[in-house]
Amino acid sequence: MQPPALKNDCFALPPGVDWTPVDTALDLLKSRLSSVVGSQQIDLSDGLGRILAQPIFAARANPPTANSAVDGFGFAHASVIATDDADVQELPLIQGRAAAGQPYDGQVPAGHAIRILTGARIPLGVDTVILEEDTTSRQDRIAFRGGLKKGANTRKAGEDVAKDAPLFDADHRLMPQDLALLAATGIAKIPVHTRLKVGVLSTGDELIATGQPPGETGVYDANRPMLLALLDRWGYQPVDLGHARDDRDLLRAHLDQAVTEVDAILTSGGASAGDEDHLSALMQAEGQLHSWRIAIKPGRPLALGQWQGVPLFGLPGNPVAAFVCTLIFARPALGLLAGATWQTPTGFLVPAGFSKSKKPGRREYLRAKIGHDGRVACFKSEGSGRISGLSWAEGLVELGDAARDINEGNPVTYYPYSAFGI
Repeated sequence: MQPPALKNDCFALPPGVDWTPVDTALDLLKSRLSSVVGSQQIDLSDGLGRILAQPIFAARANPPTANSAVDGFGFAHASVIATDDADVQELPLIQGRAAAGQPYDGQVPAGHAIRILTGARIPLGVDTVILEEDTTSRQDRIAFRGGLKKGANTRKAGEDVAKDAPLFDADHRLMPQDLALLAATGIAKIPVHTRLKVGVLSTGDELIATGQPPGETGVYDANRPMLLALLDRWGYQPVDLGHARDDRDLLRAHLDQAVTEVDAILTSGGASAGDEDHLSALMQAEGQLHSWRIAIKPGRPLALGQWQGVPLFGLPGNPVAAFVCTLIFARPALGLLAGATWQTPTGFLVPAGFSKSKKPGRREYLRAKIGHDGRVACFKSEGSGRISGLSWAEGLVELGDAARDINEGNPVTYYPYSAFGI
């Protein structure tokens, strides 16, 4: 027998095997997936993180009426004779005042001023407000210097948002600041997609639940709590599908049951080509396996397919690889299934605080965080089982498919975890 030369690289491309590039796999998902959820009307107070099923338009202008931006005195600018800072102007004050929620319903006569507070509706006969600190006042008169422009310290009706103006398109995911805009423009009920139900299934004879005696060979299941938490953070309805042992019939039964409960499935483990990697074999034989062996590190064995029409993401068993593949592939794909638009993370070019010689043929993601010097540092190990690196890191450095020698100070693309919605 003549064994091959030692490469000591589990990510090396086997001769004659073409792995699927990351961008190709993403384009495949983007082109084949669409919304699988219904719609419903909910209260605005329940809208955080929900995805709009229809466009929303302002039911009311914001602000609804012209109002004062400051505490001060309002009058008609045509009443002002003073034209520069050297000139002093005096105006008599009328009885009453205008306050937020307590408007002055009369008309201010020409040549007179009225006390007005921040947020108060501008009374008839008023088009300009002077700041209280810029005046001297007595019981029935105010004095101020010239130079004030017409319309100063006032807000126009609808200057922020006009009535019937478009606020958000369908497929928009609502953030806290969006709820403020909806509330300000009179929206009490919102049309949203129903929550996407995503099941999480762990596979492998070695796995045990946290809290159980591990024995000599048991491995605590770290992927399931991590994946369920990610789904919850993204606003989906996570469904714990439990744990399937390395038995093809048992795995089939789990998947058959899952498709009656959820809209999409995340599995971890069993996606490679080993003797006990039943997921990929089962998907090839009885499901639809659209892509496998993605050119990504960490993550290589990644099954993207369908089981009885339900999208399935067969994630690697190593927690770091499962985490990275979920962020890169599952997150934007689940967004489409949930009725949102395709979500592309926003990265930043930052100087490298490390050196690395990268091989060609796959895209790499390194656990990383930015230091006080503004450079991005990487975790001490690239091992997919080093879960501590996920907690140490604050984001990922992306290295493209081509070969590259990186020296300290070279620009690299950094994605903070917030770019992935976590």
